[in-house]
Amino acid sequence: MMQQQPQAPYAPYAPQYQGYTDQGVGYPTPTGGFPPAPYPPSGTGSPYHPPGSEYGQQSQIYAPNQPYGGGYQPVVVQPGMPGYPPPMMAQPIPGGWMPIPQGIPNCPPGLEYLTAIDQLLVHQKVELLEAFTGFETANKYTIKNTLGQKVYWAMEDTGCCNRMCCGAARAFDMKILDTFQNEVLHFNRPLRCSSCWFPCCLQTMEVTAPPGNVIGYVEQNWSILTPQFSIKDQNGETVLKISGPFCTFSICGDVEFEVLATNGTQVGKISKQWSGLGRELFTDADHFGINFPMDLDVRVKATLLGALFLIDYMFFEKSGNKEQDRPGMF
Repeated sequence: MMQQQPQAPYAPYAPQYQGYTDQGVGYPTPTGGFPPAPYPPSGTGSPYHPPGSEYGQQSQIYAPNQPYGGGYQPVVVQPGMPGYPPPMMAQPIPGGWMPIPQGIPNCPPGLEYLTAIDQLLVHQKVELLEAFTGFETANKYTIKNTLGQKVYWAMEDTGCCNRMCCGAARAFDMKILDTFQNEVLHFNRPLRCSSCWFPCCLQTMEVTAPPGNVIGYVEQNWSILTPQFSIKDQNGETVLKISGPFCTFSICGDVEFEVLATNGTQVGKISKQWSGLGRELFTDADHFGINFPMDLDVRVKATLLGALFLIDYMFFEKSGNKEQDRPGMF
């Protein structure tokens, strides 16, 4: 049995981000790879289970619905930041996958990727059956870093009747898989309302990693004009906020949701990116980008990724290829 360590005070980002401004927030063109770092000796193997193994066997050592490891300190200072050694990267993985950072303490298995990046690109797969017939299919996504290397797969787990009857408002489970097909993250969205007319039943999402161990929540806040969300840790404390625009209809441009510290300072953003006229008109296969401070705790980074999927379904998912957007939160 693992020995429980005392719960440390939660710090979603290092002190230098208290005065963070929105200068430089964006998605720069990739200019290079990760800094050179020694690789582990050949033959040491991967820290993950072999393909096809049951990930749940490893997560049984953690009590259900408890923070990872029963109270370990958050991963705040990430390797690769200025003044810290570069991350130890595993050997390259075939298929265009990002190498796995090594030696990350207190990190939930599978979230090591998030320690070495401050931006993610999320591309939804085009479903031809849905595009031509309007028959709602389960969404699938590829999650990449800014170098174009794949980081995760994302797969919606819902029933056909749920998708056809509830449309974009449907409840869903989203499974996040790594290159070995292990489920490293799980997002659960219950069936709730999103309109300001129903303040007691607004949107929420639970984030677990490994599946069954809560690491954070996304909750919609009541508002009339603009979308407002809170990013909470496993204890229900608000660590970040998200503020969206009055109109989320994409007209030949990006739609941006600001990620804010609790004092209102912008520390990142979630963007629905313009993907071309044909793709926008005839499909709901959207492109998204998200960026956040490099030294943000990986659990908060993972919760922000869950917020991206919730925003996609609330504002950009089409039912029968018909645009559902409307101004404000009515």
